[in-house]
Amino acid sequence: MKELTGTFGNLYEPVKALLIMQKTGDGHQSDFYIESYDMDAAGCPINGHPLSIAECNKLAKALQASEKKAQGFLNPAGLMPKNILTINSGSSGYAVWHTPPQSVKLLFTENLDISSGMAQIPALVWKAGKNSLQVFAVTDTDFTENTPLCHAPFFNVYPDGRVCMGNVRIGIPKDCGLEQFMERWQDYFFNSYFSHLFSGHQPVRGNIVQLWQSLTAGQEPFPTDVLIPNKFHLKNLLK
Repeated sequence: MKELTGTFGNLYEPVKALLIMQKTGDGHQSDFYIESYDMDAAGCPINGHPLSIAECNKLAKALQASEKKAQGFLNPAGLMPKNILTINSGSSGYAVWHTPPQSVKLLFTENLDISSGMAQIPALVWKAGKNSLQVFAVTDTDFTENTPLCHAPFFNVYPDGRVCMGNVRIGIPKDCGLEQFMERWQDYFFNSYFSHLFSGHQPVRGNIVQLWQSLTAGQEPFPTDVLIPNKFHLKNLLK
């Protein structure tokens, strides 16, 4: 998996604790006293003292840096990529984008009796936030709000398009740029092993195992006539 070590995250250790006290009983609800504590090697607060001006300045700089980092989430590196359909970069930000029919490497667990390898897949529509992913197939890439969506023709995908990532560790940085965001989610999806269907859900017409056995054995175009429309249209993802 590309940049796997980048998904492990950072380890944070406690270095400072603040106790905020408010004066009560005399009508001065805006009066506060802040006590600062250092942390010992065991992570316990020690050396309680009034919060100093220097500590205030250091905290303010840290908060400003954190806010600036968060503001970079889903920002494009340059011009907006042509395959972007919509972006919401708020606190619960997400992006919706599409990819064309293409050849990709797919991984299957041994119990499916499907050889892992390159195969042609249909055009897809993706919706992802920091911790979740939905994937749908489309037969029409002349997108409007009423473009119908089909079930993604893969294992590990729920009827509503949500993807079960199994034991794949998701690590989307708070300042993840748009291009990196899309690339990471596609890597997570295609570098996880397809293994099972959910509650009798059949995402394609016919036998899905035989479909992928055939497609991984050659490089025939994906047969879009096996795709099954679902209740969603593109406008349902733009919320």
